[in-house]
Amino acid sequence: MKRVPTSLALAAALAFAAFPAAAAAAGQRQRPAGQPFTLAWGGDVTLGSSYGNPPDAARGLLAAVTAPLRAADVGAVNLEGTLGSGGSSKCGGGGSGGGGNCFAFQAPAANVAGLRVAGVDVVNLANNHAFDFGASGQAQTIGALADAGVAYSGRPGEIRVLRLPHTRVAFVGFSAYPWSAPIGDLGAVRALVGAAARQANVVVAFVHAGAEGSGQIHTPNHDEIAFGENRGNPRAFAHAAIDAGADLVVGSGPHVLRGIELDRGRLIAYSLGNLAGYRNFGIGPVTGTSGLLSVHLGPDGTFMSGGLRSLRLSGAGIPAADLGGAAAHLVSSVSRADFGAHGVTVAGGRLIPHAGFRRAPPFAHIRPRRIGER
Repeated sequence: MKRVPTSLALAAALAFAAFPAAAAAAGQRQRPAGQPFTLAWGGDVTLGSSYGNPPDAARGLLAAVTAPLRAADVGAVNLEGTLGSGGSSKCGGGGSGGGGNCFAFQAPAANVAGLRVAGVDVVNLANNHAFDFGASGQAQTIGALADAGVAYSGRPGEIRVLRLPHTRVAFVGFSAYPWSAPIGDLGAVRALVGAAARQANVVVAFVHAGAEGSGQIHTPNHDEIAFGENRGNPRAFAHAAIDAGADLVVGSGPHVLRGIELDRGRLIAYSLGNLAGYRNFGIGPVTGTSGLLSVHLGPDGTFMSGGLRSLRLSGAGIPAADLGGAAAHLVSSVSRADFGAHGVTVAGGRLIPHAGFRRAPPFAHIRPRRIGER
């Protein structure tokens, strides 16, 4: 069982000395190599809201994916909503607010236990619900995460570096909102990713982008509009991030699964859909189809192997194993349709790159301990 120490968030926030300027100028492949590691990514998670508060401080919400999250060296999700109490809702007035097409999510701070016990190490806060209760709500959320030892990234200019025993992994998060790093300014994307690459062996970029709903399984190569908001061009963002030094791009936002692409040996998973909510996510045939991605990265961040665990949201919006593999079928289909030869399919739960993809040779290494292990 992995136990993240409460000091992790503080340790992750420490500034690291930049790598030599000559290496930085030479690009991402000149960064010092760390050791291979695995990351599990699970899409959108809401720990409670006025629409429903899970029992036992959400400790059982992610039970179906706790084993793979704990088995990975780093477990990560997109945290939708805030943790705390009180304050003014973006939907008007105090309390949780809501009505029409406005949704403001606030869960008790104690519900952060749902992340901690499941093995989540880091969350993305670059999304449309991170500021549902303004600066006060964001501050309470950050405080609850820090107290639980769960790291976070996604605010403007924010780089979160997690130290594994033999590797430093930097996390940056982007969305279309002023309380996050901007997805639409590709110059700013390159600058922040480049800065992260000078602080770590591997860079992971979170992105919350795209239109929402069951009709949005495909990833277009243009700006997407939802509810009158420009939510960015996810393809342009992902390729710009990789150009600047990102080694893995993982996405959320459409509330449905989207395709997976390989760009120069770097994996891009555009959306993992809804991982878990509690009476606030749709559980229709498409919106209730979910998955948990596991990726094994080499010392320089190149894709080595990975898998997709098919899930189905049921009941109040809680994930369960889907033995029928609907997620695998959906991702395989849209990956081929959207990305052609660069698309990644899923067979037997494993990610299968296109025929021309050549993996780096295996590396002899000592497998790094999990974050927080002694």
